[in-house]
Amino acid sequence: QVQLVESGGGLVQAGGSLRLSCAASGRTFSSYAMGWFRQAPGKERDFVAAISGSGGSTYYADSVHGRFTISRDNAKNTVYLQMNSLKPEDTAVYYCATRWGSVVPGTSASYDYWGQGTQVTVSS
Repeated sequence: QVQLVESGGGLVQAGGSLRLSCAASGRTFSSYAMGWFRQAPGKERDFVAAISGSGGSTYYADSVHGRFTISRDNAKNTVYLQMNSLKPEDTAVYYCATRWGSVVPGTSASYDYWGQGTQVTVSS
């Protein structure tokens, strides 16, 4: 069982930045791929970014590519999502998720464990 706890959400003006963190339990963190997803009210949960266990491979949704950066610190069992140039359409609840083994970007069904989510609100 892996437990994930997100933090770092909040209210920010358009053009601003936020950094989300996701702390994971367990002693084999580097064996797990990590992903970030988001869900806006009335919409489906969408893929945002993913990173391999070593951190050597990263993947992004087209809508955030060039603005968001996913990274991880395996010594701290933590994955980050640096979000720059935020837009009102980035407003959503952001979830981190994990799966054992290789990274599978784009599909939430491939992830086994989820955090509780953190709200990000971008005002215009």
